[in-house]
Amino acid sequence: MVALNTTVIAWVIFAVILVGWIVYFFLNKASARRELGSEAEMAPNRRTYYDDDVLEGRRLERMQILGVLLLLTLVIGLPAVWIHEPARQAGAVAGKNERFRFWGEELFQTTANGGFNCAGCHGGLKATGGQAPYAVTDPNTGEVKAVNWYAPALNTVFYRFSQDEVRFILQYGRPFSPMSAWGSLGGGPMTDQNIETLLVYLQSIQIKPTAGTCLTKADFVDKADPYVCDGGTLPQTNKDEITNAVKAYQAAHPGASEGEALFNSDLSSGAYSCARCHTQGWSYGDPGVTAQGGMGWNLTGGSTNAHFPNETDMISFIKAGSQMGKKYGMQGQGSGRMPGFGHLLTDEQIKAIVDYVRSL
Repeated sequence: MVALNTTVIAWVIFAVILVGWIVYFFLNKASARRELGSEAEMAPNRRTYYDDDVLEGRRLERMQILGVLLLLTLVIGLPAVWIHEPARQAGAVAGKNERFRFWGEELFQTTANGGFNCAGCHGGLKATGGQAPYAVTDPNTGEVKAVNWYAPALNTVFYRFSQDEVRFILQYGRPFSPMSAWGSLGGGPMTDQNIETLLVYLQSIQIKPTAGTCLTKADFVDKADPYVCDGGTLPQTNKDEITNAVKAYQAAHPGASEGEALFNSDLSSGAYSCARCHTQGWSYGDPGVTAQGGMGWNLTGGSTNAHFPNETDMISFIKAGSQMGKKYGMQGQGSGRMPGFGHLLTDEQIKAIVDYVRSL
């Protein structure tokens, strides 16, 4: 607000100076006398000028007063500009972010509203999770069938992925899913500028934590972005959704552990279910054998324990997710595709999932 007021004041000063010069020009032009006679008679150095009494008297005093006024303007004006400069810069950044958010929202709109239909798949402008039409091929029979793929909620995407990872997904898409490459680097229609505006819009719709404070940068899980808060301050909406989904799964599957329920639960957003990636067909409502692999690798038959002999390492990996090029487990190298859940699930919930997976 201060920055905007400063801008208004600057424009007012500019307008006053401009009007003053225009008035001065016309008054001076009107008062000028047309000189008659030869060129020598019209030469300025032939005109009678002020005598010494005037030059060293009231005219000199006027010039001195004017100099003092200009000095005061500099002495007062420069510090005033300097004081308001941080607010002006903050206002400029806020203005840029708001423009990017608006442009990103336009891109996120459905096709009918002139956008790229992100809202059409991901559950409207709030991106609470939706469905996307897709065609899958049965590898055994070659049969092609149309399905509705559960598109995940994006209002918590920055709790699961870093900004760089979301940018990568937008650029190159998600292979073997309806999420195609949208960025020009991946062969899509969006420019790098479009991708950046989408990122700003996605940041603006993230569900805010209901209590607590954000961690300092030194406390972050390796790849977390600065605006992400820790698991102790989960967004209440997500906390309730996860709790209700676990209860519903256990009611439908008596005797199921919390870890099994968390792994397989049919959340409306599909953003937190491990089965989304690790169970073939889960994403379009036709799940195969639990945890035998889909977009994510097979977790059954002891493979998990072979990858992570140390349970603590596995817990840390699930909390942070895979990071591009970084080693994990015994011989794994991160691709950035596995999201981190340390900001959405509690330590106890992650431990329950690990216990269940290691038992498969």
